Amino acid sequence: MPHNTSSMPVPLTGSLERFEVSKNAFLPEQLPLDRLSDPYYESWETILDQLPSLLATASLRGEVDRLQVLDISRLVSQREWQRAYLILSFFTHSYIWESGGPSERLPASISVPFLAVSSHLGLPPTATYAALNLWNFTRISPSASLSNVDNLRALHTFTGTRDEEWFYVISVAIESHGAPIIPAMLSAMDAAQADKPDTVIEALGKFSQCIREIGMILQRMDDHCQPDVFYNKIRPFLAGSKNMAVAGLPNGVFYDEGEGKGQWRQYSGGSNAQSSLIQFLDVALGVEHSLTGAKKGSNPGFLNEMRNYMPGPHRAFLQHVESVSNIRNYAATNTEVAIAYNAAVEELSHFRDIHIQIVTRYIINPSRKQGPVKNAGMNLAVASTHSKTKSLHGTGGTALIPFLKQSRDETKATSLQ
Repeated sequence: MPHNTSSMPVPLTGSLERFEVSKNAFLPEQLPLDRLSDPYYESWETILDQLPSLLATASLRGEVDRLQVLDISRLVSQREWQRAYLILSFFTHSYIWESGGPSERLPASISVPFLAVSSHLGLPPTATYAALNLWNFTRISPSASLSNVDNLRALHTFTGTRDEEWFYVISVAIESHGAPIIPAMLSAMDAAQADKPDTVIEALGKFSQCIREIGMILQRMDDHCQPDVFYNKIRPFLAGSKNMAVAGLPNGVFYDEGEGKGQWRQYSGGSNAQSSLIQFLDVALGVEHSLTGAKKGSNPGFLNEMRNYMPGPHRAFLQHVESVSNIRNYAATNTEVAIAYNAAVEELSHFRDIHIQIVTRYIINPSRKQGPVKNAGMNLAVASTHSKTKSLHGTGGTALIPFLKQSRDETKATSLQ
């Protein structure tokens, strides 16, 4: 994507509402709903309340098969649509990946409402980062910041474990803590256009500090999430239906729409590459992830594809910012700005190194251990552990370490000489 310094309007903070970008960045302005109030949806809420125990006893599919196909016309507010999307995301991945081996069919009681809700929100009918993180949290103390991870709770998990809850709220805290970067970098784009180097340098300094701090939040993953619990119990439920032949879904999943209708679909699972904040960092600095130097097994188009897994307005925001992103070009014309710019690129590269270390500890290392002895069927953990292939895939369906290292190397390559 070419970067320009033309007179195209930069989306100033006042107009961010149309992109559903709030003071909490891509998190909603108000806390997500913890229940749909209309009693019509009580059967959904009841199953969601019992989800971890139903999955532990392999009785979730039986419960879902008895559900009626509910009409989504009673959903009114945006928060209700988001809540319905969360519920149906959890149902979908629970139904597919319940122990005993994956289900290649999703029943109409999930498919029919999920397709409608997803269409309304501009999202695919699968468990995305939005469902698992952006719309799946609450706070313990009303006065504490959302970037304080100790003050956050996840509304729902597949496993009922503290480990899974912690895995989600780390991402929520990162999203919240990164929020000030957005107005700062948009102002910097305005300032670059107006040739105000001091403002750009100040914004890049804020950017560097903020990235350093979100790296520290990410490193707290170890506090309450154990690698073996994540790998064997949590990660299998995050897997999608795309590139999952190794885990027992060669054709993806058939979304049954009733009366003999339906179609086979393949979707990536939840992935941090679906975080609009993480992609904004690249766009703001003009980091380009391309085919250049692509290693075998990596997927350079993956990040662009992951935008289709973001809420529609967030996707539009990134596209808009991409069209006005001018900071790298401006830094190339001013030595002091270039120094601040390179420092920001260095911090972003370091953040990617931290991510690689986490993935190594939570996925690569456990995959080398003997698989779980007590296993009643195939899932991503079992398949990965026993896989003869060297390339371990992420829940998003892409080759994991080659992709992450390529992203890190492309970030470093953005530095100005």
